[in-house]
Amino acid sequence: MPTYSYQSTNSNGQSNNGTLTAGSRSEAIRQLMQRGETATDIQVSTQTDPTPESKATITSIASKKTRTRPSMSKGDMATLIRELATALEAGLPLMQALRTIRKQASGRAAPVILDFMIERVEAGDTLHKAAMEYGKPFNDLVIGMLRAADASGRSAEILHQLADLLERGVELRRELLSAAFYPLIVAALIVASAGILVVFLIPKLLGPIIASKPDAVMPFPTRVVMGLSDFAMNWWFLVLAVVIISIVGFKAWIASPENRYAFDRAKLKIPVLGRLLRDIAVARFTRTLGTLADAGLPILDCLRITRDTLGNAAMMRSIDEVQEQVTAGRPLAEPLERSGLFPPLLVQVVHLGERSGKLENMLQHAASAFDRQVAISLKLFTKAFPPLLIIVMAGVGGFVLAAILLPLLQMQSMVA
Repeated sequence: MPTYSYQSTNSNGQSNNGTLTAGSRSEAIRQLMQRGETATDIQVSTQTDPTPESKATITSIASKKTRTRPSMSKGDMATLIRELATALEAGLPLMQALRTIRKQASGRAAPVILDFMIERVEAGDTLHKAAMEYGKPFNDLVIGMLRAADASGRSAEILHQLADLLERGVELRRELLSAAFYPLIVAALIVASAGILVVFLIPKLLGPIIASKPDAVMPFPTRVVMGLSDFAMNWWFLVLAVVIISIVGFKAWIASPENRYAFDRAKLKIPVLGRLLRDIAVARFTRTLGTLADAGLPILDCLRITRDTLGNAAMMRSIDEVQEQVTAGRPLAEPLERSGLFPPLLVQVVHLGERSGKLENMLQHAASAFDRQVAISLKLFTKAFPPLLIIVMAGVGGFVLAAILLPLLQMQSMVA
C-alpha cells in the first residue's frame, strides 16, 4: 500500500502534517476526516501504480471537463456559500459539510457544482482549486476568498464574509433596478406618445389645412413636425438602418480600451447620474477590499481582485496605477488621491488605516458609510430624474401643440 504525506487543519484551525498508509488518496482523506482533520495537501510518498479507485476518479473528472457545466446566479451562490459556512461553523469537517448541503441541494446547477467540489476535494484538492477548475460561476472574488479560507484556518468566518459580500451585491442591483424602473417607464411613454403624434395623428389633423392653403407659409413648428412625419412615413427603413448601424458602430467603438476609458470617464461627469455611478462603484470597491484584506490576502492580490468590481474603465485604470505604486513601495492612499476619481473620505480612511495598522476595520466602517451614501444618491436620482422627464414631455407636447394651433390661428387671421 502506498504512503501519503499530508498537511491538514483541524476544527480549531491548527495545522498538522505527517504521513499515513492507505490504499488510495480517497482512503487517506477519509482517515484524516475520521480524526476530525481536513486535508489541505496530500501527496503520494511511495511511487505505485494507480489503484482502480483512483483511475475511476481520474476518468470521472476528465469526463466532467468535457461537459457543459451549469452556472448559477450570484444570489444562489451566496446561499450556497452561506450554507457551507454554517455547516463548517457547526464543527463539521469540510467533506462532511459538502456532503450535508449536497443532500438538500435543489435546482439544476447546485447538485452538479457540489458533486464536482466533493469529487475534487476528496481527490486532495483544496476548495479554491476545485472552484478554479470548475470555472463560472466562481469568479476571481469568490476564488480569492476561498483561497483565503483554505490558508487561514478561519473558513467559516471568511465564508460568511463572502456570503455577505455577494448578498450585498445582489441587494444593490435590486435597488438600482427598482430605482430606475419608474423613470424608464416614463421615458418609454414619452417616446411612444411622441412617435404616435408625429407619425399618425398630426398628419390627419394638419393635412387638410395645408392642402387647403398650398401657397401659405406654415409656422416653423408646423413645418418641423410635418417634415418629421413625412420623413418617418416615407423613409422609415432608412431610420431603422441608421439606428442599427449606430448601435453596431457604438459597440465597435466602445470595444477599444481607450474609447471605453473616455466614455466611462465622461459618465462620471454627468450631473446626478455620475455621482450615483461613482458612489456605487466606491461602495462595492471599499467593502470588497476590506473583506479580502480582513481575510488575510496580500494587499496587491486584494487590489487585483477588487479592480474588476468597479465596473468603470476609468476607475479600473486608476487601480492599475495604484497597484504599480504599491508594488514600488509607496502607500496606498497617495495614488488613490492623485487619481481624482475616489472621494476624499476613502482616501482619508485608507491613509489612517495604513498608519494605524487597522486598514481592514476602517475599510469595513467606510463601506457602511458609502452604502448609506449610495442610498441617498439613489433617492436623489429617483426624485430628480422624473421631473426632468416631465419637463422634456412638456416641451415636446408644447411644440406639437404649437404646430397644430398656429396654422389655425393663421387661417383665422387671414379670413378676418
